[in-house]
Amino acid sequence: MTRVLAVRLDSDGDVLLSGPALRALAATAERLDVLASPAGAHAARLLPGVDDVLVFDPPWSGYAPPPVDPRAVHGLVADLAARRYDRAVVLTSFHQSPLPVALVLRLAGVPFVAGTSEDYPGSLLDLRHRRPEGLHEVEAALDLATAAGGRLPAGDDGRLALRTPLPTLAAALHADALVRATGGATGSYVVVHPGASVPARAPSPDHAREIVAALADAGRTVLVTGGRGERDLAAHVTAGVAGAVDVAGRTSLAGLAAVLAGADVVVVGNTGPAHLAAAVGTPVVSLFSPVVPAGRWSPWAVPSVVLGDQEAPCAGTRSRTCPVPGHPCLSSVAPARVVAAVDALALAAGSAGEPLAGTRTGVAPAPQEVVA
Repeated sequence: MTRVLAVRLDSDGDVLLSGPALRALAATAERLDVLASPAGAHAARLLPGVDDVLVFDPPWSGYAPPPVDPRAVHGLVADLAARRYDRAVVLTSFHQSPLPVALVLRLAGVPFVAGTSEDYPGSLLDLRHRRPEGLHEVEAALDLATAAGGRLPAGDDGRLALRTPLPTLAAALHADALVRATGGATGSYVVVHPGASVPARAPSPDHAREIVAALADAGRTVLVTGGRGERDLAAHVTAGVAGAVDVAGRTSLAGLAAVLAGADVVVVGNTGPAHLAAAVGTPVVSLFSPVVPAGRWSPWAVPSVVLGDQEAPCAGTRSRTCPVPGHPCLSSVAPARVVAAVDALALAAGSAGEPLAGTRTGVAPAPQEVVA
């Protein structure tokens, strides 16, 4: 029995982007487990092909990593050794190193370790993969998985995907009144997700409120989503806006996926829910701050419009907070342009013969329109 471990120690969005690579590894193994961080474990559990999710909070990764805990590291080594993996594939973003976790895997006795590394790996990697230029994060992860022996099964188009069935809209929201406000599971609505784990990648609260108001004025019902820590933000964004429904903090990640799957279009910054929307096939208006490249992180293989000045002074800085006063890369996007982008995506989905709500499958990816 071939036992494979995939490692992705990042946030939910990063884990979702690894989905096609994980399916390629699962197709060539009897068992695929994923080692994830606490920030990415919920997404890992939603991915097809994953048998089990191990959770470890790495001291070498994340914005606020924990201190090195020898007991936790030794415990991870013991757990990995007991599971007797045949192969391990370390998935990282372009700016990360696979070598810290590769050392842990070696200590656990994993006989074959693969990772993408610009740094000399010594004896830590059996396969030192080099990332080709110009790849999206999805393509880069899949390229590594293929080099490590993975292969997408016949009929798998390499899009993002989630385990099904998802919760119903009523179950996801835990509130009949909110479902009635949207017209029920078959009603038409747009989702605006105003927050982001990295502040530089989200519109300002006031700007988000103007976008929600413009969509409502255009006759759309707007659901405003967010995590439990974003309830104040969602309350600010929906305050006094008729037609806006605050559902922030009311759903699990699977429940949020259900809400996004039922939307006509999702309006969101460069953050996890953008990739969650892509995983359920919903078109995305991406308010994309260029602190990281859109070519690597934009919504994958769904109809999308990228709004935001991709040549702004913050481009490529990987800043967590906007280094330019006024956050001009996103604040320059007028709400009317967001409304127009939503209308265009919804119209295109309808003219393609698809329902405007619900998960879309089997449709060729639309060209992405980038609007500065």
